[in-house]
Amino acid sequence: MLVGFAAVSIVTSVVSGLTGAIAMSADAQSATVAPASHVATLTSAPGSVGDAPASSGGSGTSGASAATGVLGSIQAVDPAALPGFLGAHTADLDRLLTAPPPAADVSTLWRLLDPARQKALLHAAPHVVGNLEGIPYAVRGKANALDLSRTMSRAKERLSSEHGKAERVALKQQLTTLGNVAAALKKKDGVTRTLVSLDPSENAKAAIVVGDLSTARFVSVLVPGMYMSVGEQIEAWAEVAQDLHDTETGFLKRFLGPRSAGAAPGVAVVAWIGYQTPMLMNIGGMQLAREGADSLERTLQGIRAIRQDDPPYLSVFAHSYGSTAALLALERHTVTVDALALMGSPGSDAQSVRDLAVRDGNVFVGEAPMDPIVNSAFFGSDPGSPAYGAKPMGTQGAVDPITHRTLAGSSGHNEYFTAGTESVRNLALIGIDQGRLVLGSSAGSPGSGDTPETSAAASR
Repeated sequence: MLVGFAAVSIVTSVVSGLTGAIAMSADAQSATVAPASHVATLTSAPGSVGDAPASSGGSGTSGASAATGVLGSIQAVDPAALPGFLGAHTADLDRLLTAPPPAADVSTLWRLLDPARQKALLHAAPHVVGNLEGIPYAVRGKANALDLSRTMSRAKERLSSEHGKAERVALKQQLTTLGNVAAALKKKDGVTRTLVSLDPSENAKAAIVVGDLSTARFVSVLVPGMYMSVGEQIEAWAEVAQDLHDTETGFLKRFLGPRSAGAAPGVAVVAWIGYQTPMLMNIGGMQLAREGADSLERTLQGIRAIRQDDPPYLSVFAHSYGSTAALLALERHTVTVDALALMGSPGSDAQSVRDLAVRDGNVFVGEAPMDPIVNSAFFGSDPGSPAYGAKPMGTQGAVDPITHRTLAGSSGHNEYFTAGTESVRNLALIGIDQGRLVLGSSAGSPGSGDTPETSAAASR
């Protein structure tokens, strides 16, 4: 897949300055290579993806050019030779993930590869295939499942022969973390869960989708705050995504009534832990928030690229320090979301919803009683202030005028995602483009009854 060609393309750029000359391993030298002039045209033609401006998230021009220039090379490598070829360029593959080309380019290049090469690349380099934005999510799920299995097997093998105490502790910790990821992937109530990103290193990162991210009409991305590690919280975070998925689906079925015919428009919720969240000792700095913003930006761009012909209603629900990361990402205006909800937010440089790439200023703010973070403006703004322009989102508990259920309140800093709360109910409605029904919002309509007019997105 693009993975492979990006690897080759990076080699091309380093060795020959993107002139189109091919650097190949001995295993691949016998393959017929596309003419250098053709590759050069791909990498240097005015207006090509190689000329795209660099984004703030680290996807620069050289990465885009490299990904484009590798097309002729990788197509010329026999699938049987790809493992050896990629094995000779593991460092280049790693760099492809640290400075990835734009997701839209990856998506285009992936489609140009024939199925045999796609399959060979998946098995030869599952870690890259599984984590490169722009590759179809079903493919990434297979790649990450393979990477997860292989990594656990290697760790078990090393543990069986390792005698160093520190090394054994690290291996056991990695196996615990990856075992928790595997447990979080188990299907619940027939809803598929897919591992769409996995970094099995010491500061592990992962993202699990509840639902089908490739077809869902409504997609919500959950961004966590401090103390949220993959090793300790991935199962609980996936359960939060499941609860939100089920709540959104329940509302859609209720709103559509007989038209749903037993099935509501697709919903997908991403349990995203795509950055190293802070601990008490480093919560005051912005570096991890900027890294989180880079990673979230790439995730959102990946969704937009994959779904460009069938764009979903895309929401981001961010908590605490994660809200600062989300705000930083959306201040760049490199990708637009349809709705943003901030809970327990310490703010960012943005001074109003006008500074954010959120369609129609569709920003909500939840502030629970006794939350010491809200109104702090610790990182430069207070999203809950009237001047900011966000819509208030109720969190204190209420009776749902649609379902007539009694909703619990959230208190303090860590109960915004608790099942059965007014907060989760409101998030579910925001996620399906029914923000006008949010309790506590100036746009809410508490007496709207059981059958509100569904949005265009819901009735497509």
